[in-house]
Amino acid sequence: MAAPNFFAELKRRNVYKVAVAYAVVGWLLIQIATTTFPVLDIPAWAIRLVIALVALGFPIALILAWAFELTPEGIKRSEDVSPGDAPRPRAGSKIIAGIVVAAAVAAGLLAYQLRSSRNAGRTDEPSIAVLPFENLSNDNANAHFASGVQDEILTRLAKIGALKVISRTSTQQYQSKPGNVRDIGQQLGVANLLQGSVQKAGDVVRVSVQLVRTASDETIWAERYDRKLEDIFAVEAEVASAIAEALNAKLTGAEKTAVAARPTNNAAAYDAYLRGLDAQNQSFGPEKLAAASSAFAEAARLDPEFALAWAHGSIIDGLIYFQAFDRTGERLATSRRGAETAMRLAPESTEAWLAKGYFLYRCVGDYTAALVALEEAGKRSPGDPEVLAARGAVERRRGNHAKSIELTERSLERDPRNVGTLTTLGDTLLVTGRPADARKWYEHALSVHPADTSIQALIAQSHIYEGNLDAAGRLLDPLPPQFSTAATFAIQIEYWQLRRGWPWLINSIQTVLNAPGFELNGWVSGLYPALAWAQHWSGDENAARQTFTEGRAKLGALKAKLGDNGYLTASLSSLAAGLGDSDAAVREAEEAVKVGGGDSYVRALLVLNVARTQVLCGRKDDALATLARISAEPISLVHVGTLRYGIEWDNLRADPRFQKLLVHVEATMNAKTPK
Repeated sequence: MAAPNFFAELKRRNVYKVAVAYAVVGWLLIQIATTTFPVLDIPAWAIRLVIALVALGFPIALILAWAFELTPEGIKRSEDVSPGDAPRPRAGSKIIAGIVVAAAVAAGLLAYQLRSSRNAGRTDEPSIAVLPFENLSNDNANAHFASGVQDEILTRLAKIGALKVISRTSTQQYQSKPGNVRDIGQQLGVANLLQGSVQKAGDVVRVSVQLVRTASDETIWAERYDRKLEDIFAVEAEVASAIAEALNAKLTGAEKTAVAARPTNNAAAYDAYLRGLDAQNQSFGPEKLAAASSAFAEAARLDPEFALAWAHGSIIDGLIYFQAFDRTGERLATSRRGAETAMRLAPESTEAWLAKGYFLYRCVGDYTAALVALEEAGKRSPGDPEVLAARGAVERRRGNHAKSIELTERSLERDPRNVGTLTTLGDTLLVTGRPADARKWYEHALSVHPADTSIQALIAQSHIYEGNLDAAGRLLDPLPPQFSTAATFAIQIEYWQLRRGWPWLINSIQTVLNAPGFELNGWVSGLYPALAWAQHWSGDENAARQTFTEGRAKLGALKAKLGDNGYLTASLSSLAAGLGDSDAAVREAEEAVKVGGGDSYVRALLVLNVARTQVLCGRKDDALATLARISAEPISLVHVGTLRYGIEWDNLRADPRFQKLLVHVEATMNAKTPK
């Protein structure tokens, strides 16, 4: 009878109900702590303290429920209360009601947490960003090694389809040990950060890493590896695999192979390869690209079986060719050899397909075949933002603007603070007649790099397209000539041409052409016609004729030396028009369009040059017909600003056909502007 009497007494004293009520309320308190503490910046240890106190309080609550009883006269010891004294039904009802309310609130908070976890980082998949690794080596010459280890770990993580991995471009601006990881997580759209350091001394390497949850600043995994230099690939693979396991990201068999791959057994070749990556990542320009090309070539020479070195070398050499820093057949052949060798050595690697895709896109202009190769690269690294951005660039060249925008936006999901991709998306919107939409992306890019004058110039260009020169001027008037950035300087030139600021143009362009070490290339060939026409329109005919003549000779020699990207011949057509050689000018303008090939973006620039050349040569009807034709195309650089203010169109402005064209272009732009 003792046992039944004991359990009956537990029931009489409401111990069961108190236990249930305490469990529910305790659960509610834990839900409140885990939901609100991170938002209020309360440290993670406080959440653990709440859980510990709730657990410790449970037996105390049961003891109190057994020992004391709530009566109308107050709290009494249980043995002093007879069974008929306490209002049991009412007390029991209150306890039950409290349990129901607490359970409902706790369930609501749990549902909120589950929903928040699904929406964390704006993706259902595990997400991570790899912050710059701290270089702890005594020798600063080893800084590229720490950067390279970070790159290689990130590259291996990107091969895991179940992981959302943020690109290096978006993470390199942060410190190795940032102050507020939650803010960084929100900026990058990830739930986890990987922090690390590398110390290299001779042939010994120490790599320390920790995986941090951004919502709570809690370290969920950490490890330190002390290895010989030849074991660095094993360390990189182990780190990637451990992170995948910690984040419950399942790897396929192919992904396990890719993550564990050992690209070379030659330590010197690997060091040269990392120097190439470091130069490639530092900045864009002919000097850094040349340094990267040389380092990758050295790596491939030291280990001819090093597929990654061949692939990256091909990509860099192709970019040098594409940017017209070197359009020689030798550079073209080097890029081709690198892509073909990488494909022969590692036909299943992302990098080999990426190199092939870039070569076909940048060097051959075969956009259909380039897309096929880039899609193969995407199959091997589904979330790689570079592959997505490359596909977007090719689609834009093909004229598939909606697809280009979609792919570029997908790239930004994995690389949200990549200024190059942000401005590229803005450029696509701009040339498809949506300057207001373009400006939003330019302003986003400026929020990432607030002091970047090249982005300010792009925002100004969007105002120029709308014909708002005053808004553009507020950004451009304070800027000195941006000699070091050709694209920004070109926007300044266009602005001052529309403003008819001939002294600024003449002085600035002459400063560039006369600067020590200045070298002409295909992208800056437009400086000569811009200077010559500024001198002509300012009334200095002698200086203009001298510049027209000198420019025609120099650009002709440059074309014979480097080959043509379309822009050189377009510049030559403008110079021929200035010298009165109308037939040659129009012929060269039309030839430039053919040289530009099937690239819809370049074609738009070169066809506009045809219209300008025609009007400069006095062929008004031809110019009007060309303008009308290209203004209806998906990519058109015939915009409100240049039609309204460009001096070359002065002779057409009184023509009703020109006025009708201006109204049409402005109405089309307004129709695409968000209300």
